[in-house]
Amino acid sequence: MFFKVVVMVVVVMGATLTRADVYEPVYKPEPLPYYFNYNVYDDYKDANYGQQEKSDGKTVYGSYTVDLPDGRKQKVDYTADHYKGYVAKVSYYGKAQHPKHYGPAITFKHQGYGH
Repeated sequence: MFFKVVVMVVVVMGATLTRADVYEPVYKPEPLPYYFNYNVYDDYKDANYGQQEKSDGKTVYGSYTVDLPDGRKQKVDYTADHYKGYVAKVSYYGKAQHPKHYGPAITFKHQGYGH
């Protein structure tokens, strides 16, 4: 009986010692630089807006613009990183105006989904 236990212990130790370490070090992936932009112009709703953004992997730089209903354009330039956070500079262009003529109200019919 003692011989069987010794043989079993030697076999188990041999199996564990010859097994390669399956755990590899985990490396945090480096942030990748990127760039994107888009613009939307809807002639029916008279909506005009867009955004552009780029990153060097550590800091994000960008801006976006929106045509406001009062006729002005709003522009936001921003930067964001892990040290300063989100920092924005907001500016407005143009003069606020009310429309001289109002069109018909735009309504949408309920689809009846129970919401």
